[in-house]
Amino acid sequence: MSVTDGAAERLAAFRSALAEAGVDGMIVPRADEHQSEYLPASAERVAWLTSFTGSAGTAVVLAEKAAVFTDGRYSLQIETQVDGSLYERFNTADKAPSDWVGEELESGATFGVDPWLHTDRQLERIRKAVEKAGAKLKLLDENPLDVVWSDRPEPPAEPMVPHPAAYAGMSSEEKRGEIASKLADAKVDALLVTSAESIAWLLNVRGEDVQNTPLCLCFAILASDGSAELFVDPRKIGNSVRAHLGNAVTVRAREELGEALDALASAGKTVRIDPESAPAWPMERIRAAGGNLDTEADPVILAKAVKNEVELEGVRAAHFRDGLAYARFLCWFAARAHQGGLDEMTLVERLHGFRAEHEMFRGPSFDTISGAGPNGAIVHYRVTEESNRDLNPGEIYLVDSGAQYLDGTTDITRTLSTGVVGEEEQRCFTLVLKGMIGLSEAVFPEGTTGGQLDALARHHLWAAGLDYDHGTGHGVGAYLGVHEGPQRISKSGGGAELKPGMIISNEPGYYRAGAFGIRIENLVVVEEREIAGADRPMLGFETLTLAPIDRALIDLNLLDDGEIAWLDAYHGRVRDTLGPDLDPETAAWLIDATAPLAGREKELA
Repeated sequence: MSVTDGAAERLAAFRSALAEAGVDGMIVPRADEHQSEYLPASAERVAWLTSFTGSAGTAVVLAEKAAVFTDGRYSLQIETQVDGSLYERFNTADKAPSDWVGEELESGATFGVDPWLHTDRQLERIRKAVEKAGAKLKLLDENPLDVVWSDRPEPPAEPMVPHPAAYAGMSSEEKRGEIASKLADAKVDALLVTSAESIAWLLNVRGEDVQNTPLCLCFAILASDGSAELFVDPRKIGNSVRAHLGNAVTVRAREELGEALDALASAGKTVRIDPESAPAWPMERIRAAGGNLDTEADPVILAKAVKNEVELEGVRAAHFRDGLAYARFLCWFAARAHQGGLDEMTLVERLHGFRAEHEMFRGPSFDTISGAGPNGAIVHYRVTEESNRDLNPGEIYLVDSGAQYLDGTTDITRTLSTGVVGEEEQRCFTLVLKGMIGLSEAVFPEGTTGGQLDALARHHLWAAGLDYDHGTGHGVGAYLGVHEGPQRISKSGGGAELKPGMIISNEPGYYRAGAFGIRIENLVVVEEREIAGADRPMLGFETLTLAPIDRALIDLNLLDDGEIAWLDAYHGRVRDTLGPDLDPETAAWLIDATAPLAGREKELA
């Protein structure tokens, strides 16, 4: 979208709808009722209103003023897509939407909120900002933006499909029983599950309602006896999935959720709703009905994060399959990169093509980041026809991509050379590599969080006066979301304790604006470690990703013997695992790409 495509008319129509609804302003987040990472087209309200298409955006519209907020990933995009004469544009690091509301909303005004699009915690922050301004908050029964969005797409109605226990490792009955037992122990009668990913895991189902993640958008109530009610568009439920769900799962229309919550409240039942992940609407409904709310965390989130052995075997198989496709892509790239004639979009399509040849491939796990030269310095860059850039010899190329297979989800980043590169690029690449190796080799006691490990990935960059602004690691699902919690590795701290079976990314980087970007990413799984003489249980990481790291970008003078040994061992594993299943040309290339560094004479500094 451009800033001249009717944004002014849409803003004027929205303001009229706000007046009809009896409010003087409203906050419009990029969110749906499930707080999904990827939204169906029918929920892309911020994009429709403002023309901003980034994955993180919030609009606030008052009678005379309006603003759009995003984070640093989209600072350039917001400038080009959002009309500055209509909206003030802010980086959320500088000003939060709630702060702006508190400053700009007039005393005595009424401010509207759609309680389906904000969590209870988010709603509380908005409420405080509105009260600070001396105004009144109004929870709206109907979103005024939806009233004037005349060409709004229909909500998705793709069929729900069973996810076999051969991939899930546990039946839905077993999972429901496990979670129900935790509810009973906590004296909770029912759990409202609003996350589509949690429902997919709990009921062993998948869908196609959003891009990149195999989800069916729906709600569920799990009772403490293990039975469940599924609230879903009935068009999505065929005979096969009804048989899969069984008699203990009752299928009801989405619109009946409020009635079900009222019934629980009037019966005096205690209902758990996670205030961090659930929309505020059901919590307000329970409160209005005089029900008993339990606001602890959704127990499905942690259970989903800790993969069982069947899931882990599937994930390993997916990474093997992905490694074969990636090796073919790297071999193809190496034969052409130094010649020129490649561009970012062509590389996305070619990588996708190699993966798509396997029958278990179900699509990308996120939109591929394909950044040549200075575009690689844009951390969450998405190539478009307008931004598409040719690769020039001597530049470095960053490609961050992933795949969904029926048995696992992958996410890998490699930074690649297109010929002889400069010493500074080599230095920075090697510092990033040292951090990735340091985190890969980490051994740590039970109870450790990812925040406590983050410095291992940054240590060498910090010593050189460098850093990166994104997290070092995010959780990854098993044929589910490529970004999942509660585990993470971040210098901001937090995150859950790392437990055996959790999959997490290891992805330090460095970015020099206008010049180049570097990131190296493997997925790892937390595993138990036997340490002789240890006085407490210890953990470490098994690396899942199988792909060479570009040796042409390494400054050997900056690696110590232990780091060289780690890289040689990793490359040996990649070569031995993938080589027998590759075509002769790719297998020969892989032997060269993974040749040992150990024993090489180091260059003089």
